Amino acid sequence: MRRRGPLLPTLLVLIALAVLGGIAADVLTDVWWYESVGYRGVFTTELATKAVIFVIAFLLTAGAVAASLVVAFRTRPIYVPVTPAQQVLEQYRQAIEPLRRVALFVVPGVLGLLAGSGSMGAWRTYLLWANRQPFGTTDPQFGLDVGFFVFTLPWLRFLVSFLTVVLVLTFLAGAFTHYVYGGLQLPGRGPSTRAAYVHLGVVGALIALTRAGSYWLDRYSLSTQKGSLLTGITYTDANAVLPTKAILAVAAIMCALFFLAAIWSRSWRLPIIGVGLLVVTAVVAGTIYPALIQSLRVKPSERSLEATYIERNIKATSSAFGLDRVERIENTVPATAPSENTLRSGAEAIPGVRVIDPNVVAPTFRQLEGERDFYAFPDTLDVDRYTIDGRVNDAVVAVREMNLSGLPDSQRNWINDHTVFTHGYGFYAAYGNQRTPEGDPVFFEGGTRNNLGEYEPRIYFGELSPSYSVVGGPAGGPTREYDRPGSSEGSSVNNTYGGGGGVAIGSTLRKLAYAVKYREANFFLSNAVNSSSRILDHRTPQERVERVAPWLTLDGNVYPAVVDGRVQWIVDGFTTSSAYPNSRLLDLANATSDSVANRSNVVQVRSGEANYVRNAVKATVDAYDGSVKLYGWDTSDPILKAWSQAFGNTVRPISEISGDLMSHIRYPQDLIKIQRDLLNEYHITNPDDFYTGNDRWRVPRDPSLSTQDIPVVFQSIALPGEERPSFSITSPFVPASNAEGGREILRGLLAVDADAGSTAGQRAENFGKLRLVEYSSNQAPSGPGQVRNQIQNSNVRSQNPAEQLGLAQYITNNSSGGKKLTFGNLLTFPLQGRTFYVQPVYVQASEGSGSFPQNKITVAVYGSNVAWGDTLDQAITGLFGEGAGDSGGTDGGGDGGGGTPTDPGTGLPQQLSAAIGEIQAAYQAGQEALSKSDFTAYGEAQKQLSAAIAQADELARQLGTTAPTPTPSASPSASPSPTPSASTTASAG
Repeated sequence: MRRRGPLLPTLLVLIALAVLGGIAADVLTDVWWYESVGYRGVFTTELATKAVIFVIAFLLTAGAVAASLVVAFRTRPIYVPVTPAQQVLEQYRQAIEPLRRVALFVVPGVLGLLAGSGSMGAWRTYLLWANRQPFGTTDPQFGLDVGFFVFTLPWLRFLVSFLTVVLVLTFLAGAFTHYVYGGLQLPGRGPSTRAAYVHLGVVGALIALTRAGSYWLDRYSLSTQKGSLLTGITYTDANAVLPTKAILAVAAIMCALFFLAAIWSRSWRLPIIGVGLLVVTAVVAGTIYPALIQSLRVKPSERSLEATYIERNIKATSSAFGLDRVERIENTVPATAPSENTLRSGAEAIPGVRVIDPNVVAPTFRQLEGERDFYAFPDTLDVDRYTIDGRVNDAVVAVREMNLSGLPDSQRNWINDHTVFTHGYGFYAAYGNQRTPEGDPVFFEGGTRNNLGEYEPRIYFGELSPSYSVVGGPAGGPTREYDRPGSSEGSSVNNTYGGGGGVAIGSTLRKLAYAVKYREANFFLSNAVNSSSRILDHRTPQERVERVAPWLTLDGNVYPAVVDGRVQWIVDGFTTSSAYPNSRLLDLANATSDSVANRSNVVQVRSGEANYVRNAVKATVDAYDGSVKLYGWDTSDPILKAWSQAFGNTVRPISEISGDLMSHIRYPQDLIKIQRDLLNEYHITNPDDFYTGNDRWRVPRDPSLSTQDIPVVFQSIALPGEERPSFSITSPFVPASNAEGGREILRGLLAVDADAGSTAGQRAENFGKLRLVEYSSNQAPSGPGQVRNQIQNSNVRSQNPAEQLGLAQYITNNSSGGKKLTFGNLLTFPLQGRTFYVQPVYVQASEGSGSFPQNKITVAVYGSNVAWGDTLDQAITGLFGEGAGDSGGTDGGGDGGGGTPTDPGTGLPQQLSAAIGEIQAAYQAGQEALSKSDFTAYGEAQKQLSAAIAQADELARQLGTTAPTPTPSASPSASPSPTPSASTTASAG
């Protein structure tokens, strides 16, 4: 035979070395990364747990299969009877023989690798079981602590499933070998050997015992089974399924005895009968009998029979999701209508109505403060609070990050992408309740503004950061990194990273490891990589927290804050479980999705199912050095205690939270989304009413995106009976309806106190308090959809006399013809038994790279009344009349509320000017109708003209002046009458 050349072995060796080198590079770089953030123990604990589980699973699977193969081969019969079937098998034996010794290692090895790889995913389950904690709450059906279901039951189910797979593989390996070598004969083709009976009988009995264990554990798993009515045990489960599962467990044990009996009976008849009876029992007792009980016994009386189990579900769900903290507030409508002064005072007492919508103004931030195309702001900004001049202000905040896609293609190369444009620069904040006369945000931080003191403005770790950057250099060396625009046009300031973040890559080994990891030779070739260089990777706040706390589920929206001289990303972490008995199993993707998350590139939607959630951890990520800190928040959470114990207490106590950080902590958005999703049904606590579902709610659809839920809103709000407003996160509810055009009245308003206070190590007493205002159906205010309909169809005139259009016409005119109109967040405030709505409206050019939205008007709605103006105070004046602080101007330099009279009012002179404007508009409309011979429209215009003149005359009398009195024609005229002159208008004013 011709000798093989060295090419193929060489290629195989090179491929193996490349694979091993890639694995080694990934492991080494991970070790260095975890060391750089101080969480090496997390990596080693996770890696060691996975390795131990893999080794044990591999050894058990490979050992059991190999032992089964060896035993079956060594106990094969010496003389095989000569039959046609055995003559065929002899050919297989001859074909197998050259490969038998190799197969003895390869087959168990491959099966062991597959089992070990599949089992590593159970590392979380094992660690939770090994560090289990009591919940202190007992399950009503079995009398066991909830900790058994959360910690122990999942691990037991894994063990039973794993052992079942191992034993089945062992049985198949042994049966195949016995059959091929003549020890196992099919029925009617001769006797099997005693060794085959003993071997397969014992293994078959063990399989039957694992099935018995599985049936027994199924009883407890019913507590988390999701049904059509509820999650957990129902009447049928308790009275039919539980007994049948016990019967099946006993039947499986009997089946195991039948397998053992085959050793002495020398027949497979009993095992076959046992398996058949077990299957029949599983079908009849496990499926048909419960179905009959459900259809014949339960369905006719389901409401009464399920009441106990519905009550269990309500209590368990409320406890598992924190709904037991809900304080219910009944809305009370005053017997007599409040005066306009009372309503205006109530509206003005709201401390800073936020007219700057963080979900709309990202392009405005980018256009006004971007400075360079390679700077970017996220498409969804955040809401926070800052104290300016001794007053706490709601603020819309963002950091200016690096956006490499903004660089021209000619500038895109490895040096620029990874060593020059490495970081963003600047923290930007605007007042939530102020706007410029043009409708832009009023910034108090960022650029040349500084109201927050000295802090590090460079953003090396953020939501939009490049995948990795090589930074740092020797002292006195060249500054390579672009830092910020210079003081003169076209100039720039460079910088060299001086922080301790990232991994030092000065050594040859580390350069090699990262070159292999990122498939990039420039780690060796470029002079930008030197002995003082550091690599920054895994840079987004979510990824960094996920890596150091892989047991957390993170909130989809992280936000930046200036804390103790640094920009910190604040990340909310949840402990979750899908094993809390009798609690509603919730799809997190559906619950946390809304119109903002649907379109945002930074707000993430969680995935998976859970029936227990706790906001257990508040995490921070330093935007400059990437350091990660985990603070225990809900320290009573047993799952947090278990994970803290498993990972060597990597979670810091709440006492280490500084007062500055505490003042920026807020309630998680995803948590309230989950809670509001559940409150659609679980605001009902009576089992009978829950079953009938006649008062179910739903989260309103966003009027601007009808397929998605309305987003939650941060705002300062006082609910009925509360003396002081509090910074809260809110969401409304409307009645559930199967019809597209269902009535959308407001049935509930959820407000969660989101102010953690500013005391170091101690959160505010009311933080996380859920308050639910409930509106009776016969006195319910309009819901968001109805309010939008009122706004879009209202012909009321603006409180700005210079604006001649009605609201509906204004919306139409600014939604076409090269313009784009966007409705901002709809803010909801209880006011004197009704609801006061505020909605800012933004206008921008629909085309052009420099287009950005500006808050041109603000609309206010109270009951059936709609008013609008350039600013909020104008809208409030239109609803509730003129206030003492109105000055009569139109410059809305700062839009407020809450005692900030920055919006000029509209006094009698301004109202008279507006009436004169209506006279002019009506007169012009009449003349246009005449020119078209449209006498119907002309008649309507004359009516409007008469009404406007009468109103102007009344206002003029109140002012002690004489109003202009142009007399409309009683009938159409061929020649137009003169338009009221400007001098007449001026004298009237």
